[in-house]
Amino acid sequence: MAAITSAGVGSGLDLESIIQATVNAEDLPKVQRFEASKTRLSVELSGLGAVKSSLSAFQDIIKKLADLENFTKRSNTITQPASGSIISVATNDAATPGNFNIKVNQLAQGSRATTNAAFSSPTDVVSANGGKLTIAAGSKSFDVDIAAGATLEEVRAAINESATNFGVSVNIINTGGATPESKLVVTSSLTGLGNDLSITSDTAELDSLSTTAFGGGAGGLTIAAADVSKDAIIEVDGITINSSSNIFKDAVQDLTITATKVSEGTETARLTVDYDKTGVEKLLGEFIDSYNNAIGTIDYHTKVGAALYGDSAIRSLRSQMTNSLSTVVSGAGGFETLFDVGIGLTKDGKLEKSSLVRSVTEALTSDYSNVGKLFSGDNGVAKSFETFLETHLESKGSFKFREDNLNKSLKQIENDRESHDYRMSQLESGLRAKYASLDVLIAQMQSTGSYITQQLASLPGFTSKK
Repeated sequence: MAAITSAGVGSGLDLESIIQATVNAEDLPKVQRFEASKTRLSVELSGLGAVKSSLSAFQDIIKKLADLENFTKRSNTITQPASGSIISVATNDAATPGNFNIKVNQLAQGSRATTNAAFSSPTDVVSANGGKLTIAAGSKSFDVDIAAGATLEEVRAAINESATNFGVSVNIINTGGATPESKLVVTSSLTGLGNDLSITSDTAELDSLSTTAFGGGAGGLTIAAADVSKDAIIEVDGITINSSSNIFKDAVQDLTITATKVSEGTETARLTVDYDKTGVEKLLGEFIDSYNNAIGTIDYHTKVGAALYGDSAIRSLRSQMTNSLSTVVSGAGGFETLFDVGIGLTKDGKLEKSSLVRSVTEALTSDYSNVGKLFSGDNGVAKSFETFLETHLESKGSFKFREDNLNKSLKQIENDRESHDYRMSQLESGLRAKYASLDVLIAQMQSTGSYITQQLASLPGFTSKK
């Protein structure tokens, strides 16, 4: 007879349901245990990761508080005059706090030379035979070769495009009108008194383009009184200070003042240099927020029913954080704990920028340097936090150890699940083999029964019972 491809087809019995029920009875309880274990471990790993992440963010802030340089920064405030901004200021961490009135008398400028020769257009030839121009300002200079038959336009291009040009630009001004003229204007970017342009040549043919003629005396380029190079001049609290540029470095020690506009009349800008109290107060606010976030994250994941409920290691970590808040610091003046600088503790163990003693702003104003020592000193609050955070968060810390173990357990569940699935497939194959033989046997018996019934029915006098 033909092979039976589905259990029960030959016999008519529901053998597929019997096989499936047998497999399910063996399979489902274990699969449910696998899934329950996987869910429990995954939730624990997720909770552990959330706590670790919040502690890492807190650690970033602690590292800043432990660095004394974050308490030595300076800030400056400038009150500009009504006419507009006349200065900008940069400070370094060594600047002494103070107040200054600053007036800008003059901005620095480079010199500008203009040709006297009446060239009629930019295409006028300036030299039949050519030569060499030497352009200098202060201690800088460069040479430009002028080709024979060069035009005013070509001279401009030669100077502007010179590879050794130190900052000289050349333009042509066309006057227009009934008798138009084209004038060569040479401008130097080198500012400062005494850094006027000097243009000489090796031939009298180029005297029209020189400030000094080849044979001596004035050349065809002149520098007007208003166009000579100048120093920038400012007054700081009435003291006059010169600079060859608009930047005054250390005119006031450890400050860099940049003049941007000449003062109108007697107006001044008011500069106040102080410790960066605003920046430190912001950092303390970040400390409070990140601490509260870490505590809140721990509390959320250790509450009843949560993944880390009853976890002794996490409870211990929370206790360490709370204990570190009470670190007593010596050598910080009148500040012994962080509660002395305007930080309080709420009933639920969170920090707040509020204290019965004083406000954070008052602490920074009254004794700024000792606030820094309280946090970043060798036995400071931040150092206390740093020690135990590193123990838990470093590459071989407690969190890494636990995460590795949880991941190993999850991997083992996956391996066990694969082994179990294999056993179930083997079980099903075995059942199918057994029931297939039964199915064939019953089918054969049914076939034989039908044959006998047919033979009996054909005998004389045999009546089948209906």
